[in-house]
Amino acid sequence: MEIVNSAEDLKKTIDSNKMVLVYFANNECNVCVNMKPKIEKLLQNYPKIRGIYVDIKKLLYISSNYMIFSIPALLIYVEGKETIRQARHISIKDIDEKISRLYNLLFH
Repeated sequence: MEIVNSAEDLKKTIDSNKMVLVYFANNECNVCVNMKPKIEKLLQNYPKIRGIYVDIKKLLYISSNYMIFSIPALLIYVEGKETIRQARHISIKDIDEKISRLYNLLFH
């Protein structure tokens, strides 16, 4: 996953890619730290999805822009529109199924 350093970079990435997964977390959150490699592994199955990591401790204002009130949080954008949002208790299996459906519609 790529790390973004500003709200402008995040917006530009969302707007310029067909499908984007944005992971909001920070390194002091044990659940976030444990979830990150699972999300990175999941993204390997979907090479056309752009994966973005937002460290909310460094970029707190971004989390409020995207209405992130708890972490970890995962947002998926398709053609610039938020289509999936999960926070706190993220099921990799559930996310994988949802991503798979969208991915197959967009890229196959």
